[in-house]
Amino acid sequence: MKEKLHVLFVCTGNICRSPTAEGVLRQLAKQAGIAVHVESAGTGDWHVGLPPDSRTQHHARGRGYDLSAQRARQVHAADFERFDLIVAMDRGHLRILGELCPPAHRAKLRLLVEGREVPDPYYGGQEGFERVLDMVEAGCRDLLEEIRKITS
Repeated sequence: MKEKLHVLFVCTGNICRSPTAEGVLRQLAKQAGIAVHVESAGTGDWHVGLPPDSRTQHHARGRGYDLSAQRARQVHAADFERFDLIVAMDRGHLRILGELCPPAHRAKLRLLVEGREVPDPYYGGQEGFERVLDMVEAGCRDLLEEIRKITS
């Protein structure tokens, strides 16, 4: 059996999509009894040290996810070594990660939902946060199944 898998979710500022994914996967893994280390980060440093957006937290809390302890951080060079999977929320993030990532670790990079982007809800209405949660929950369930196969 493989050791605990380390997963990093990445979005733009680490206040909406990636903290949502971090909270969802952490809770789904706990409920399933699967040991996984989960963190999130942003491609930029605009919100470093801040909690997730209040709307993100509100909608996540409505589905039973507590994101209040999370604090935004930026992707670091060491993350490419530390994490087994680095999961981008959209193609722009994937492109930036690909530019930063050493060639030896590029196989770790992927989108949460193959061929689909998780849209940024930041400048939209409440429905955008719910849509993100729908996509992230579905993507994290699929990802958890992959993790189960890798670690068992």
